[in-house]
Amino acid sequence: MFFRVKKSGPREYLQIVENRWEDGRSKQRVLITLGRADRLRESGQLDSLLASGSRFAEKLLILSEFKKGTLPTLASRTLGPAAIFEKLWEQTGCRKVLQMLLGERRFQFPVERVVFLEVLHRLVDPGSDRACYHWKDDYAVDAIEELQLHHAYRAMAWLGEPLDEDSASVSEENEPASHLRFRCTKDRIEEALFDRRRDLFSSLGLVFFDTTSIYFQGEGGEELGQRGFSKDNRPDLKQMIVGAVIDDQGAPICCEMWPGNTADVTTLLPVVNKMKTRFGIEDVCIVADRGMMNIATLKALDERGIYYILGTRMRSQNEVRHEVLSRAGRFKKVHREPSKGKTPSPLEVKEVLVEGRRYVVCRNAEQARKDAHDRQAILAALEERLSHGSVKSMVANRGYRRYLKTMAKGTLSIDLDKVEREERFDGKWVLRTNTDLDTAEVALRYKQLWTVEHMFRSVKSLLSTRPIYHKCDETIRGHVFCSFLALLLRHELQQRLEAKDLDDVEWAAMIRDLSRVQLVDVENGSQRFRLRTEAPGVAGKVFQACGVTLPQTVEQVT
Repeated sequence: MFFRVKKSGPREYLQIVENRWEDGRSKQRVLITLGRADRLRESGQLDSLLASGSRFAEKLLILSEFKKGTLPTLASRTLGPAAIFEKLWEQTGCRKVLQMLLGERRFQFPVERVVFLEVLHRLVDPGSDRACYHWKDDYAVDAIEELQLHHAYRAMAWLGEPLDEDSASVSEENEPASHLRFRCTKDRIEEALFDRRRDLFSSLGLVFFDTTSIYFQGEGGEELGQRGFSKDNRPDLKQMIVGAVIDDQGAPICCEMWPGNTADVTTLLPVVNKMKTRFGIEDVCIVADRGMMNIATLKALDERGIYYILGTRMRSQNEVRHEVLSRAGRFKKVHREPSKGKTPSPLEVKEVLVEGRRYVVCRNAEQARKDAHDRQAILAALEERLSHGSVKSMVANRGYRRYLKTMAKGTLSIDLDKVEREERFDGKWVLRTNTDLDTAEVALRYKQLWTVEHMFRSVKSLLSTRPIYHKCDETIRGHVFCSFLALLLRHELQQRLEAKDLDDVEWAAMIRDLSRVQLVDVENGSQRFRLRTEAPGVAGKVFQACGVTLPQTVEQVT
């Protein structure tokens, strides 16, 4: 039943109406006409009627009193993020897989709950493990009340501990850091989760691989923490190398970890071989950037019949610079699918064969214009600095140094030959592949690698794998693996949002809206009620997209 205003000429009448189902259709029936709406308001009769009826609507009264601030609040916890990611934790099989593996152990605390709490913390309010255990009390997560920080350390160690099984099947003679060849608990979790969605792979498994460095605040474990080339510009700190593999749907498959002094180029072969042995993928095509490419790696991939699409170093590889980029040939335009209402500028691609080795040259006209504009800006700045004699700052700057040459008496000037050579690279990148895919398909597949790069930016910023204070390799591996599981849940959420045309929702705004969905316990006399606040912004749509039912607005608990 509901109130309805019925117009009759210049006047409005207030009615009580009910909906009923009749002959397969919904029909409305007027139960009573209370009178003219203006007279009911002026006389106060409407207010009296509603106040009288509220005695029989206890829940409505509780809500009204709560909004007035007259009810004592006993507890308040954030519900939204926990409800959404708990559902995805269940649907992806994470809970079931962990519980299955934990059945072999006899921990005296709920390890699966510890791992979920760590993952939720990375997604919502990333920080250290210690920060997580100050944060958890404000969130409505089942069965975490008794958890303490030392439980987190033990759970992380379980995720990263070596398994008591023969590692020969996954070891390779070219494996970097041979002491890390063993399998860990986290490997079994990855394999079990992959088995649940194996149907996503066709006969040709296209996978994307990239690495990054993550530095430590302390010593960084017994073996993982080493000094090496830092992508974070922190050569003063020890670091580790983390690699991730995702499928062509953007779903994370696995992550690998090496000591911080491991060269990127030595990581590719072990990962490809483990993809075959761990996940049983017979035909795999690996897509990776130029940091993974050298002659030995390419030779090994060809000998083993492994397909690849790899970026090349255009400026430093002689064959690419002198042979590939110098070959004449017409480019073919490739129009990419619109993304979020925007139509990307078309790519131009052409194939070049050098003694049977297949290259694909790609060119983006929009990027070429940007490269030319940026170079002109650098040259203009160079000319100005040269005129003022600001030499030291130019030599120290890599962007400037590229276009300089040393003249007689040690003076510097702009090298016009270098400028002309650099123009050849504007808007271009060159790929090396042994697949029989069309040139356009090769280029588009490589562009998907940016998804992995975006994921790594998420690991470092949004999911904040740092800071890492752990002192043991086992707990470090477990800590990083929780970020991997967080990425898996985030991907699942994004898939559901895209299915509901909500893929343009900003992550931070969504988390903020979800965090405003709370459970508040209040007391009214001798009774205790649990209230659920409204779902603001996009929160309601996210609940709907994930198939999560919002709790009742008011529920009596005692």
